[in-house]
Amino acid sequence: MRDITKYQGIIPAFYACYEEDGSVSRERTKALAEHLLKKGVKGVYVGGSSGECIYQSKEERKAVLEAVLEVVKGKMTVIAHVACNNTEDSCELAAHAERLGADAIASIPPIYFHLPEHAIAQYWNDISAAAPNTDFVIYNIPQLAGVALTMPLFKEMKKNPRVAAVKNSSMPVQDIQMFKMEGGKDFVVFNGPDEQLVSGLAMGADGGIGGTYGVMPELYLKIYELCQKGEYKAAGQIQYAADAIIYAMCACHGNLYAVMKEILKIREGLELGSVRKPMPGLIPEDMDQVRKCAAMIDAAIAKL
Repeated sequence: MRDITKYQGIIPAFYACYEEDGSVSRERTKALAEHLLKKGVKGVYVGGSSGECIYQSKEERKAVLEAVLEVVKGKMTVIAHVACNNTEDSCELAAHAERLGADAIASIPPIYFHLPEHAIAQYWNDISAAAPNTDFVIYNIPQLAGVALTMPLFKEMKKNPRVAAVKNSSMPVQDIQMFKMEGGKDFVVFNGPDEQLVSGLAMGADGGIGGTYGVMPELYLKIYELCQKGEYKAAGQIQYAADAIIYAMCACHGNLYAVMKEILKIREGLELGSVRKPMPGLIPEDMDQVRKCAAMIDAAIAKL
């Protein structure tokens, strides 16, 4: 029986941390890992969308994971997203994650070419085979990957005993129910869309992995706590506040991740750098809105 307790809770998607020249910063990565560890989150999801993975090299992604694990040292769960747009590189990152002792590896499907489902299954199984002693998490994000995790594909992947979870970032909450029902009692489903964490938990999600968790973990930790108690109305009020902050952050010219890194600088004193091109960085005209968002987070936390 798989121990799923290490996946139950709030798991921020880890942000890419850069020096001023745009190179990956090990020291800033460590600082963010220490910050999230002190906040009391369940774990971190490293190298995914929030980690700007598709804009980083294999060696950069290895360096990020190494830096995170130097800090974590078994004190929280670490899930390493290892997908590249070819099997060989993905397998290399998977094997590297297992050598370092990551709790799980994760992968989106191959992007750009629309491959048949048997090819997607082969891709995931090849990656999983490269880390034969590590749990595998399917990352379902059809709005970005261009392909959805269908039930036939899910059933095929369930034949692999290392497949432990789905990070479900599709918008229909019903998908969480379907994966939970088909997956069984020791199978984990993470809620992906931050804006509907309460809904996902109500439908049976074991926890959440989210891109905005890192900038305001206090709100999501409280949502999870209240949902565990069945206090969904109170949790919904915090969800509304978090959603309003998300919408406000998305109103900037700069990319959402650039906005959140600047908020962490304002609120927590963390220097994480900007974002990697072609994602747009902040412009001076964004700063009033960024400060407004930081104040919204302060106000929401003050009400907890």
